[in-house]
Amino acid sequence: MKKHIPNTLTCLNLVCGCLSAMAALKGNLETAAIFIIIAAVFDFFDGFVARLLKVSSPIGKELDSLADVVSFGVAPGMIIYTWLVRCTEGISPLHQGVVYDYLPFIALMVPALSAVRLARFNIDENQTSSFLGLPTPANAMFLGFIPLAADRMALFNNFWVIWILAVIFSLLLVSKIWMLSLKFKDYKWKGINIARYTLIIIGIVLIPIFRWGAFPLIIMAYLIISLIYHALIKLHVI
Repeated sequence: MKKHIPNTLTCLNLVCGCLSAMAALKGNLETAAIFIIIAAVFDFFDGFVARLLKVSSPIGKELDSLADVVSFGVAPGMIIYTWLVRCTEGISPLHQGVVYDYLPFIALMVPALSAVRLARFNIDENQTSSFLGLPTPANAMFLGFIPLAADRMALFNNFWVIWILAVIFSLLLVSKIWMLSLKFKDYKWKGINIARYTLIIIGIVLIPIFRWGAFPLIIMAYLIISLIYHALIKLHVI
């Protein structure tokens, strides 16, 4: 019976992704973003429980990736699509046209390239302490919470800014850039853990200030810290 527990948690991850996508298409973007957070919690615990119970299996790995495509690919894609459509309402009628009916579909890059990212991850055994390309949960946290950050950061209300960010972050998913893994092997303040703890401290500072809107800023910090850390490695500074 215990071998089914991790897969059940993975399925709950997928269900939360479906609920997020449904909420997004109905215009309930805050609810949609919160379901992504809940999906991420299930995504963390399915692997944790599988290791704890020693019931890891090939089907669990494949199921996890399929669930992640929905929760961290389709769901944030639908949030960005809905937000782009809303942002076109603020464009001057002189500049509106049929093109704006199609530009929001750029959001479909998010689930498509998320699927590529996850497929690549499944066949790459080197992504342990670091990830090659932006992890799909991080991308989902950034794009999925943009509408909630827009109240405090007017930049996130701009159609073209959101459109460009959707393209850039989709491409980061399949990039060759190394990103930090937040999985701790020990908890000492040294080496790669310094970068991890720095990110955690940034999150602790930003969340009380920006609340849900802090997530895009935290992911930006994650990108910057990852780039700095791996640049220092290449320069043999650390």
